[in-house]
Amino acid sequence: MKINRVKALKLMKEHAGFMFFILALFASRSSVADWYTVPTGSMQPTIVEGDRIFVNKMAYRLEWPFTDIPVMDIAEPKRGDIVIINSKAADLRLVKRVVGVPGDQVSMVNNRLVVNAEILSYQAIKGTEKMIEGLPLQPHAVQFKPSDQRMANFSNVEVPAGFYLVLGDNRNHSADSRVYGLVPASEIQGQAVRVITSLDPDNFYLPRQERFLFTLI
Repeated sequence: MKINRVKALKLMKEHAGFMFFILALFASRSSVADWYTVPTGSMQPTIVEGDRIFVNKMAYRLEWPFTDIPVMDIAEPKRGDIVIINSKAADLRLVKRVVGVPGDQVSMVNNRLVVNAEILSYQAIKGTEKMIEGLPLQPHAVQFKPSDQRMANFSNVEVPAGFYLVLGDNRNHSADSRVYGLVPASEIQGQAVRVITSLDPDNFYLPRQERFLFTLI
């Protein structure tokens, strides 16, 4: 037993640098930056299945590594931000866009958002099912495919302090605040910044080179 302990201590000493590197890498992924492969199309056309996205986990707050304990608040999510959510209601990690921040009043009528009594503008992209949604300060493409029209409307919601209203850009095919309710700020884990790489699951997982380093913000 004593010999084994000596060997173990020797191995630990010899590989201390590598072990520290691995620990630092996982600590960094836990509280500084991470990457996430997107499995669904709920954020099309902005993010597509097979995209691996870079997530800035310090965009809104700094947490102790390997925990959800906040150390310091840095900023608050803004309308238009694409955020990563550890959703308790969904029991999943979600990627969605913030469309309502604390104090906002938000409703949807026939797939048109109304934010603080202002109906957003929508500009069709010719030959597609996509439109540019004029979210203040962050216009972006959304997609409207035929679906259950119950997803196309919701009555006015006033977003309370500490919560956010989020939607997917694939507007009629996204389980978001219309399904799981408002998102607590504590469940928002970071901001999706760009696509790192992208593999096409419908084409033998070949790389989509045009999406490499594609900027989301």
